[in-house]
Amino acid sequence: MIYDKHIFICTNQRAVQAPRKSCGEAHGMEIVDAFKKKLKELNLPIKLRAQKSACLDICDFGQTLVIYPEGVFYVGVELSDVEEIIHEHLINDRIVERLRLENVRANK
Repeated sequence: MIYDKHIFICTNQRAVQAPRKSCGEAHGMEIVDAFKKKLKELNLPIKLRAQKSACLDICDFGQTLVIYPEGVFYVGVELSDVEEIIHEHLINDRIVERLRLENVRANK
């Protein structure tokens, strides 16, 4: 199946002594589950898929996900952001600028 939008959510888990953080430590699978649950509830008329991914290599910015085909990376994602990302980006095709990697990186 080809999806209209595909969400890859980092669930990478590094070793406890690793010098860098990892998304799996934060709440990677909780974010995956929240996306899947909400998308199922909404039963939208477009083909969407949310799934876990390996490291997206920008964990220094917090919980990370990317949405294709746009290739938009969101960072510092919290459970409370899931509904906003779904309604703004997936349904209304509006990027959530406050979570977009480019904007977060520019403000650090």
